Amino acid sequence: MQFLHDAAPGDIGHDLTYDDVFMVPRQSAVASRYDVDLATDDGTGATLPLVIANMTAVAGKRMAETIARRGGLAVLPQDIPLPVVRDVIAWVKSRHLVFDTPIELAPHQTVAEALSLIPKRAHRAAVVVEDGKPIGVVTEEDCAEVDRFAQVRDVMTTRMVLIAGDEDPRSAFEKLDAARVRIAPAVAADGKLLGVLTRTGALRATLYTPAVDATGGLRVAAAIGVNGDVAAKAAALIEAGVDCLVIDTAHGHQERMADALRAVAALTPEVPLAAGNVVSAEGARELVKAGADIVKVGVGPGAMCTTRMMTGVGRPQFSAVLECAEAARDLGKHVWADGGVRHPRDVALALAAGASSVMIGSWFAGTYESPGDLLHDTDGRPYKVSFGMASARAVANRTSTESAYERAKKGLYEEGISSSRMYLDPVRPGVEDLVDQICAGVRSACTYAGARTLAEFRERALVGVQSAAGFHEGRPLPAGW
Repeated sequence: MQFLHDAAPGDIGHDLTYDDVFMVPRQSAVASRYDVDLATDDGTGATLPLVIANMTAVAGKRMAETIARRGGLAVLPQDIPLPVVRDVIAWVKSRHLVFDTPIELAPHQTVAEALSLIPKRAHRAAVVVEDGKPIGVVTEEDCAEVDRFAQVRDVMTTRMVLIAGDEDPRSAFEKLDAARVRIAPAVAADGKLLGVLTRTGALRATLYTPAVDATGGLRVAAAIGVNGDVAAKAAALIEAGVDCLVIDTAHGHQERMADALRAVAALTPEVPLAAGNVVSAEGARELVKAGADIVKVGVGPGAMCTTRMMTGVGRPQFSAVLECAEAARDLGKHVWADGGVRHPRDVALALAAGASSVMIGSWFAGTYESPGDLLHDTDGRPYKVSFGMASARAVANRTSTESAYERAKKGLYEEGISSSRMYLDPVRPGVEDLVDQICAGVRSACTYAGARTLAEFRERALVGVQSAAGFHEGRPLPAGW
């Protein structure tokens, strides 16, 4: 990356956020955004530079399955019991690479049960199954103004298009488009249900490459903390088949983190080892020397984080990523930019600053795929509840096995927001919708820079510094003047 007017980062006089900078177009031979390869080079096997943050309100099995199918990576939180994490890893790896996991209902189940399950998936439908074979499809529209105790066999749609398990995604798209149906069950040769496919899902299957392991299973990462027997926890996750280990703590530039890294590195894991969080070159170098392949960068930029307001500690994210990425790259390693992204432009700028991937939490919390129930406010707007991982709520979850005294003591000094409503965007309510939006922006940014890969993008990005008025000038005005 280069700064406009040949200014070095140190010459600017202050650190920069994503809002403080912009990119300048360069001469380009890249004709189309589809000519851009967004695969990462950090050893994770991701084909998109997107990582779902290890937040309890964000990274569950549905999120992990969906993001991996599109090429990204989800990090399962460290406060989930190990047996559950094992089950989730196995479940994610068993998912189909094209078809979404269906919501299955028996014919005798009620409309009320259907309505409670349908919001769990962005495809917004359930398949009625008998003897393993689909006999109908139920949508929210089918359940409107129907007695909640009615059985789904009485409201389901039996006019279905069935997709063969080995059908080409483009052929499936054309079949769905010709039939004017939004969703179709996918079936094996014996007629048993394999999954479901929407028209948009079929289209995405032609545009994205799933992140898969050597056996063809979807990739998934998992996090551990720095307390307790870190090596034993890491060994258990490796045995469970995790594809990337993340050692995570709010203050990564500390001796306990270095000790934890050395203990895990001594296991010689055959998967990338990520650790953080830090915001300085010194911190990045220390974690790499202790064994990290990837350094997580970011203190305080997250939407649920109150660290900067509580402590005054942190650093503007663009400068933190820029400095840490250069330090890690000098040692042959990588960084993830963790937090502070609110627009696709921020993802592009983080990648321009040198990040191999961008970690996103709260932005993805308000989607169908995030854990938790879909709720509605008094105006009927759908939302999910999100919370920070250092908040009172998260601390209570992590310390549930400790004594009342220890829990109360730790609860006195929590940081982070314990409950925040993350509203679903009516235009982009699913995580795949947001991935489409982000990838469109990043791909276009690469074409403006004349880059076909993320490595070229890091080299060719030309960045300038702007005033608040400059940032404001670039914002659209949907309501007019």
